[in-house]
Amino acid sequence: MIISEKKNFERKFFRNLRNKKSANDMRKVEINVKTYVDSIFRQDLKKKYIGIYWPLENEVDLRSLGHEYLLALPRCEENKNLLFCAWDKKQLSKDIHGILAPYSSNKLSYEKISMMFIPCLSVDRNLIRLGYGGGYFDKLREDKNWRSIPCIGILTSNCVSDKFLTRADWDIPLSGFITEKEILV
Repeated sequence: MIISEKKNFERKFFRNLRNKKSANDMRKVEINVKTYVDSIFRQDLKKKYIGIYWPLENEVDLRSLGHEYLLALPRCEENKNLLFCAWDKKQLSKDIHGILAPYSSNKLSYEKISMMFIPCLSVDRNLIRLGYGGGYFDKLREDKNWRSIPCIGILTSNCVSDKFLTRADWDIPLSGFITEKEILV
């Protein structure tokens, strides 16, 4: 079986698991993310943007962080380019995948982002992320400057894989992950 077939099998398996998570578990993940962010910004008074994602398909919703922190959302563009753009709570537009995102005129450099939270279908104990297969986050993180920014996977504990996930050459390990049961960063 080739890598893409293995990953597609894993995606289907973990999507089904994710769909079984409870709203309470998702809320607990959100609380753990907030606890983590609060602990980081207590230590570092220089407030930069936190990169989050627009929640889709039963993903944990982190938009409430915007009540206290500056947020940036990703915008997918042609050639698998991913931008993080300042989110000022104003009108959003759809990117090339139909996901709501700020306009690219609000593009931020890696120096303006303190950390990125990204959705995961799964993650293993080697911090390999199973995403949706678009490759946008991995392509962004090929750049050493973007790779230096903590990139933390967000998911519920039922989707943390006990086995090693299929890894392609381009997969870049995360900095950690947060579930309703643990903060591993």
